[in-house]
Amino acid sequence: MTTTYLYGANVNANGIRQHYLRYGGDGPALVIVPGITSPAVTWGFVAERLGRRFDTYVLDVRGRGLSETGDDLDYGIDTCADDIIAFTRALGLDGYSLLGHSMGARFGIRAAARGAMGSGMQRLVLVDPPVSGPGRREYPSKLPWYVDSIRDCLHGADIETMRKYCPSWSEPHLRLRAEWLHTCNEKAVVDTFNGFHEDDIHGDFPQLEGLPTLLVVAGKGGVILPEDEQEFRQLMPSIEISRAPNAGHMVPWDDYEGFFESLGEFLGKRV
Repeated sequence: MTTTYLYGANVNANGIRQHYLRYGGDGPALVIVPGITSPAVTWGFVAERLGRRFDTYVLDVRGRGLSETGDDLDYGIDTCADDIIAFTRALGLDGYSLLGHSMGARFGIRAAARGAMGSGMQRLVLVDPPVSGPGRREYPSKLPWYVDSIRDCLHGADIETMRKYCPSWSEPHLRLRAEWLHTCNEKAVVDTFNGFHEDDIHGDFPQLEGLPTLLVVAGKGGVILPEDEQEFRQLMPSIEISRAPNAGHMVPWDDYEGFFESLGEFLGKRV
């Protein structure tokens, strides 16, 4: 099958070098913002398919992949949200949809609240965002899981090492994670994880009213519970909610077809 991958490139936006991968090149623009330890390349298997219908851009969030990194950078939610706004402006994207997974979903929420709605964001897909925050229950994953796996990869790890952390993953996904996880800056990951518990995203939702928004819930993820769905509906009555019933938190890794089914026609086209 012919690939939809076009190229990888860099752009200076919000004062840093931001790296991205582009797929498809035709159709409405779609920006993917991955999770806490997912460099852009690890979303290639999803972007390949989305590239059949959309001009798809997968972002390396600062401190991950080939984007700018270092312990001196700010990895807070506001700065990372501003990275998204600056990235789309630098590429001249107008009328784009944003699909964020986990951390990327939280950054997408904050970007919309900080001005992305007025600079081209037309749809927002939130894939299983952590709902932790001040006074809320903890995110179910624990920090050592991330830090230990990154340190293993810094020393050089194979797929068997990665299998200890992700036992249900396929060999190609384990191999790719073993290759790229070392590019995730430990401070970036720690700061982001702490932000899951320190930053309040729920207060942003009333500002998103009027922005078509889809929440995708991982049925086996344990991150978003029925009471969370109810709260989201109260905060943003227009929000649409779908489920990937057979997926854990890493939704397309766990249930590839179920992930695309959960998107339905929200983005304007089925994939």
